[in-house]
Amino acid sequence: MSELSGWGRYPVVDGVERVSEDFEVATAGAALSRGLGRSYGDASLPSSGSDVVANSRRADRLLAFDPASGVLRAEAGLSLRELNRVFLQRGFASPVSPGTQYVTLGGMVASDVHGGNHHVAGTFGEYVRSLRMRVADGRVLEVSEKSEPELFRATLGGMGLTGHVLEVEVVLERIPSAWIYQESRRVRDLDELVESLLDASRKWPFTKSWFDSTKRGPTMGRGISIVGRWAEPGEAPPAAPELRERISVPFDPPLGLVNGLTVPVFNSLVFHKHGAKLRAGVVHPQVFFWPLDAVLHWNRLYGSRGFAQYQCVLPIENDTRVVRRFFGAMTRRGCPSPVSVMKDCGAEGRGMLSFPRPGISIAVDVPLRGAKTQALIDALNEIVLEAGGRIYLSKDSLTRADHFRAMEPRLPGWNQVRRKWDPEARLRSALSVRLLGDAA
Repeated sequence: MSELSGWGRYPVVDGVERVSEDFEVATAGAALSRGLGRSYGDASLPSSGSDVVANSRRADRLLAFDPASGVLRAEAGLSLRELNRVFLQRGFASPVSPGTQYVTLGGMVASDVHGGNHHVAGTFGEYVRSLRMRVADGRVLEVSEKSEPELFRATLGGMGLTGHVLEVEVVLERIPSAWIYQESRRVRDLDELVESLLDASRKWPFTKSWFDSTKRGPTMGRGISIVGRWAEPGEAPPAAPELRERISVPFDPPLGLVNGLTVPVFNSLVFHKHGAKLRAGVVHPQVFFWPLDAVLHWNRLYGSRGFAQYQCVLPIENDTRVVRRFFGAMTRRGCPSPVSVMKDCGAEGRGMLSFPRPGISIAVDVPLRGAKTQALIDALNEIVLEAGGRIYLSKDSLTRADHFRAMEPRLPGWNQVRRKWDPEARLRSALSVRLLGDAA
């Protein structure tokens, strides 16, 4: 029995965590699988203290790799960081990279993760060829588009509720070097932020924007536009980059360092430090894809109360003003977020509950402030719901069940597949209790 939480450190629950190198054995009778615990809210938490959670972090072996096709087969507990350590120097990378390397292949499947190249590459699930899974009745199956396609698609982005992923077969991307050519520039306001992102997405494979969540008025939405691509051999240093962590946050600051007083100052420093000129050059992939990984335990900066990350996607094909309405609600209610990211999302993937769809994705981190934070999330969800958007379950901890169900017209179809394979709801999580009506 131990205390478990997501990366946001809220909620904290008691649970029985079973850790074993033999993940097939570990998942027998377990209610949920869990990797490195980097989902922010309650997606990888047990629904009750009596539920067994199977942890995959020791089941991390590389099983097979074909350098001609780039097809990798590995156990579900293999981390993206270990995959990068082994394959970047060999000219291969994950075709999709989320904002941290500290996520397992099983977690990447369960969340159907996306990255800054979603507008051209789609989600991680688009490159998964096959899954070895333990389903609720105990059977171990090979699942793919050819074998049980409905279960396969329901598992991509299914938050671990359709079965335990034991092994993943995925096609890696061949890259010209392990370095990134990056360009960045400041943008003055929200209109320029959105315009620069959409323009960059027509020209670059990797695009994202950081914005200052605390600014209102004419400078609302000011930020930094960042674009990139894999560097060509002639541009890159001859040696592959080393993956490293520079510093660690050793303890919880008594009152937390992220709050309504410190964040405006921090965000202003970030904005002005960049300078007005275009910056361009070759950078370490960790700087580009996973900047927060350079600080171990950075979630402690929010203090012991923790924080909520919120991510949504807003369709803009019918009404681009929805982004301004969202920013208006966010800044009026106060959203002191130092980690605020906007991305351009492309076509919807094959995962039945996968998050991305065409539109603008917005993600923020906010320290938990009780009822004020809940009211902020409620207000943002009302705008998302009205616009026909959706939220990212891997980040969520505060969305209400009625909001989520109203956002998700795909939910009945996914539920039908889930119940076909698990009629007694043996597989469940704190998230499925909160949002899907599962019994605790």
